[in-house]
Amino acid sequence: MAAGATRARSGAGPMPGGAVVGGVAPGAGPPRGGAVVPRGRGRGRGRGRPSWAGPSRAAAAMGAEGPPVPGPALSPLPPLPLLLAAAAAALLGYYWARVPRRPLLAAGPRFRAFLERRCPAASETFYPTPWCFEGRLQTVLGALLRARPPVSYRSEAIRAPDGGQLILDWAEDPGSHRRLGPRARPVVLLLPGLTGSSQAGYLLRLVHRAGRAGYRSVVLNHRGCRGEELLTPRTFCASNTEDLETAIAHIKRRYPRAPLLAVGISLGGMQVLNYLGRRGRAAGLAAAMALSPSWDAAASTASLEQPLNALLFNQRLAAGLCQLVSRHRAAIGEKVDVEHVLQARTIREFDERYTAQAFGYRSCCEYYQAASPARHLHRIRVPVLCLNASDDPFSPLHAIPVEAAWRLPHVALLVTAHGGHIGFLEGLCPRPGSYMERLFAQFITAVFEHGEELRQLEGDGDGAGEGAAGQGAA
Repeated sequence: MAAGATRARSGAGPMPGGAVVGGVAPGAGPPRGGAVVPRGRGRGRGRGRPSWAGPSRAAAAMGAEGPPVPGPALSPLPPLPLLLAAAAAALLGYYWARVPRRPLLAAGPRFRAFLERRCPAASETFYPTPWCFEGRLQTVLGALLRARPPVSYRSEAIRAPDGGQLILDWAEDPGSHRRLGPRARPVVLLLPGLTGSSQAGYLLRLVHRAGRAGYRSVVLNHRGCRGEELLTPRTFCASNTEDLETAIAHIKRRYPRAPLLAVGISLGGMQVLNYLGRRGRAAGLAAAMALSPSWDAAASTASLEQPLNALLFNQRLAAGLCQLVSRHRAAIGEKVDVEHVLQARTIREFDERYTAQAFGYRSCCEYYQAASPARHLHRIRVPVLCLNASDDPFSPLHAIPVEAAWRLPHVALLVTAHGGHIGFLEGLCPRPGSYMERLFAQFITAVFEHGEELRQLEGDGDGAGEGAAGQGAA
């Protein structure tokens, strides 16, 4: 009995019945290392804890085999300012490497030499605003961010041959520094874009520039767009130039001694170009300018039907046209089904339902052919400077008749790599005046101050280039 007790205390072996001796389960074998820790030892703060009994809480935190082996260190994520700085550096690097470019100037040799000599902007590198140089951004932000200089108008209503009325807005004299006789003071006639009027921001800025240069400005508003009553079912379109002819004749009667220059913007530019092509030398103008015109109406409409362009521009412009029709439904309803027109959601649908019918075309396609200035380019006999951007969502690059312009003595095409549609923002913070406005001021000054140089364009390749120009414009 004493021997069994001694045996139990010494932990020499298992007791019958499977009792745990010395904290070891029967048949478990000795712990690793051969040490047997008597029961009751190691109850205080984990002292004497056998390694085979599992790790303690502290050891679990460090790992069963001791302190953890250091692994590869994980780099902390860069802070947001660092990411923004890297993105800005990458954008600026791309900008300086790819974006600033000298514009392409396609013109006959004499007209090109005149522009390079008298219009520095035509040969300077164009630096569009770095953070919005893409065409759509230039188009949208050019309309939203630009200032609207104060311009006072005096409105004049004149009757058109078909019984309609036209509103001419004459800019009040801002106190020009030039000392020109009131009857001989040069006149700049401006035509707005689609659904535009003399209150459009881009027109206000051009009128302001012309006034600062010392010239008289007048805006021909599209029918029904100046708040006046529409007296005929017809409003306006790119192919019809009767209202422009009426306005030019009226201005020439009023100021017969004053040189006259016509400037059209967007759809107004298409009207000016079509007028020049139809009238030839009888246009009655010293020169002309077209800013962001569309050269092929069908190609422009197709470009505006691309998903993003449709969302940003097409639907909004179609809605503006429908509002115009709704406002004058009494007069327009005599010619077309107004309710059907108001359901148009795109420019093509509007032109099919209203424009083609109101102006006597059998279809929208026939209207687009007649409205495309590229078809009449080789008949122009008045110096005209045209400004386009190659990323203009309204006028795709492939539709701009650059090759034809090289052979034409009276047409100059200035095409920038960026600028969008009537955008042309430049400088880190968009300047008060855009590239388009600088070019406008330089060109009208060159025409009115050095018009004798432009008269030398007559005979500069008229016959040689006409056939080739016609092929290039087709």
